[in-house]
Amino acid sequence: MNTPKISVVMPVHNGLPFLDESVGSILNQTFSDFELVILDDASTDGSGEVLREWEKRDSRIRIQRSNRLLGLSGSSNFVVQQARAPLIARMDADDISHPDRLRCEWEVLQTESDVVAVGALSDGIDADGRSVRPRDRWRVLRASPYIPFPHGSVMFRRQAFDLLDGYDEQFESGEDQDFFYRMRSLGRVVILPDVLYHFRYHSGNATLAHGANGVRAARNGNNGKGHELAALYMLGAMRLWAGEAPAILPQLIDRRMLRWDPRLLIALGSSAAGSVSPAATRLALRSFIRVRDLLAGMRVRSGRPYEWRYK
Repeated sequence: MNTPKISVVMPVHNGLPFLDESVGSILNQTFSDFELVILDDASTDGSGEVLREWEKRDSRIRIQRSNRLLGLSGSSNFVVQQARAPLIARMDADDISHPDRLRCEWEVLQTESDVVAVGALSDGIDADGRSVRPRDRWRVLRASPYIPFPHGSVMFRRQAFDLLDGYDEQFESGEDQDFFYRMRSLGRVVILPDVLYHFRYHSGNATLAHGANGVRAARNGNNGKGHELAALYMLGAMRLWAGEAPAILPQLIDRRMLRWDPRLLIALGSSAAGSVSPAATRLALRSFIRVRDLLAGMRVRSGRPYEWRYK
């Protein structure tokens, strides 16, 4: 059996009802020399049966099964370890990849030898596939300790994964942030400023489901209030784009959080507005994001990879 150029890896735990769209978006890529390695991580919703049907229809698919729930880090490590290619492309079970995603990312890793990982910009879609959050090229330009691309959009070198011993399984959430932070010690982590991925906001999203764990970890650990505020803001934003109220106002006005911080004022304002009218708040945020995307577009060139500016 010939070794494929790319292994696309997809951990799945209860991936219905979005699994068919996600798998289909990979099988319809313009770049076809890949295998699709899928882990059914102790699903109980019928995902396993759906995946076995896909395996029968396309020889590039290989299904693995774990009877014990491995979780975010454990399932990510397991599925990469089953991959055969020197390049690993991550895919999440509820999102959709643009048809040119693999080709564009593969070309970066072929031409930029010092790049160890490349992600892509995304837009946001809801449970029905409708666009809810526009492209935001400002993410390409800003300096931030948080990765500027969705975890599911990334392609990385298997050799780098092995050198780092993969994802740190001590993390219940935020394992992707930690992984790509450590990747920076081996080479450049870059982002393509084109929408090659569609990130789905919905009530069962793993990022949303584990967001509260991230808040608790920041509060109980040694990360300080800044990390707790960032985790709360992310949790509220995920809920808002999923069509819900942010529901983080009680935590924000906790006496332990109250202090002079511009980020806290922004979080308080958006959370209060989102609690009153989520739809109006989403509309205002969409307008704001479109404006800053247009401004960033004056400095960002399509197709060019930009390094993650960590601060």
